[in-house]
Amino acid sequence: MSDQTPDPMQILSGALPFLKRYDDQIVVVKYGGHAMGEEETALRFGRDIALLEQVGVSPVVVHGGGPQINAMLKRLNVQSTFVQGLRVTDEAMLDVVEMVLAGPVNKQVAEAITRAGALAVGISGKDGGLVRARKLVRTMRDPGSHLEQVLDLGFVGEPECVDTKVLKLLIGADIVPVVAPVGVGADGQTYNINADTVAGAIAGALGAERLLMLTDVRGVLGPDRQLIPEMTVAEVRAGIEAGWINAGMIPKVETCIYAIEKGVKGAVILDGRVPHAVLHELFTDGGAGTLIKP
Repeated sequence: MSDQTPDPMQILSGALPFLKRYDDQIVVVKYGGHAMGEEETALRFGRDIALLEQVGVSPVVVHGGGPQINAMLKRLNVQSTFVQGLRVTDEAMLDVVEMVLAGPVNKQVAEAITRAGALAVGISGKDGGLVRARKLVRTMRDPGSHLEQVLDLGFVGEPECVDTKVLKLLIGADIVPVVAPVGVGADGQTYNINADTVAGAIAGALGAERLLMLTDVRGVLGPDRQLIPEMTVAEVRAGIEAGWINAGMIPKVETCIYAIEKGVKGAVILDGRVPHAVLHELFTDGGAGTLIKP
């Protein structure tokens, strides 16, 4: 893949029209999965985000950290359970999740960006009341009785509202906010929140020009398994209904739809393992993944 990807200078040499489009515009980048796992990939990501800030874009990074949480749980010999793709989070698990996400992972991402020449500050959704959360309620149908049952996922939450004051202060000072996906309830309870969901909520609250969802796949693949460069919200919903958008792609496209309905101009699902995928998406005609538009 890297052989087919232009280096940053090649990308920027033809980027003037795109630089004008994104000048002073907010771009929210969700960073996670295996794209976070290797040091060189992480450093390259930091350089790309720093470059965005230096050419006049206002990036906001929201990161996950599933592999890092898994590694810590293994060290502590703690078993992890997933239901519908979400980690069941009891009180002990919550302590580990918050420690890893708001601690080393958050600071490593911010440090990589700062080392590349832009100022970045790591915060969590709890800081400054950024992400007010509520307990996430999920149900499933019992195979025997066929009755809907409420699943208890513990301290797994979803954003109720986003207070952008802290983000806007940082952006206004030319500082890149790096956000760990934990939130706080009205009663002070901490919640573990899916990073995709937090990124969508923050992008919507900021009215971002773009939401970039860095994943481990190229984007949305059609029934022929070929990459679809661009889709409307209606086309995405039709793909879900027809069944060829399925499994783990559904929550990602649903996050994109949510963000667009909140005012984001476009959301992109792209492969974060591809070198300079963020730059390629924003500053070239071809893009790098699947752009979802209203």
